[in-house]
Amino acid sequence: MSAKRPPFVVAAVQMRSGDDVERNLAAADRLAAEAARRGARMIAFPENAAYLRAEGTGRPPAGAMGGAIVSRFAAMARRHDAWVLLGSMAEAVPHSRKVFNTSLLLTPRGEVAAVYRKMHLFDVAIAGKARFRESRVVRAGDRTATAATPLGLFGLSICYDLRFPELYRHLALAGAQVLFVPSAFTAYTGRAHWTALLRARAIENLAWVVAPAQWGEHHEGRRSYGHTCVIDPWGRVVAQRPSGTGVVLARIDPSVSDRLRTGLPALSHVREELFAPGR
Repeated sequence: MSAKRPPFVVAAVQMRSGDDVERNLAAADRLAAEAARRGARMIAFPENAAYLRAEGTGRPPAGAMGGAIVSRFAAMARRHDAWVLLGSMAEAVPHSRKVFNTSLLLTPRGEVAAVYRKMHLFDVAIAGKARFRESRVVRAGDRTATAATPLGLFGLSICYDLRFPELYRHLALAGAQVLFVPSAFTAYTGRAHWTALLRARAIENLAWVVAPAQWGEHHEGRRSYGHTCVIDPWGRVVAQRPSGTGVVLARIDPSVSDRLRTGLPALSHVREELFAPGR
């Protein structure tokens, strides 16, 4: 069992980002200030917070770890003395025209505590409903990411990862008490699957799930589901915002996860040989 940590307030931010980077960053600054005023010690932004391109357009403008976008969110963390999750940004890949879809966890000093590059890319073709090919411009990451913080042990993921329970099981077995799922889930798939999948990931891993989301129409033909929410380790939705730009606040007690894992020790019953059948 991990060291006991006191409860803290998390703010999951819901945005409707577009292709105007400065406008998106200004909105992020305003929402972070609101979250901090309301007592948040952890502020989590959705996928593509700084720039959300229209599907079919060229490569998104890519930044570096020390670039302007990261610097803006690092300054935000310092200004509010809060942990900040830059849900994701396009990170330049050396010697490639592709980018990583990268999530960064920043300390209250503005330092990078963890980096996660999206492992599962959203390549789908649902006739008449959703057609995306993320792999056309994005390179998949190849490693998981956890971060031991004074608030708890965090596990990172991004959007489409949500459909792959083995990733979250890996994070939980590494001790993660809080799982972050910054997303831009499509409106069509979100209506059927978003909350169900989030609750499943919380229940099966007895972990908190924090899911900041994009919402509404970003460009013609691209609409996100919204429904930013926080789910407790028993699978209950404790806070939610169906639509509109704003923040969702919830009190997270990491010890709840530890206590439930002791009483219902499902993680200790995992048959890890089933992760890779036939090997």
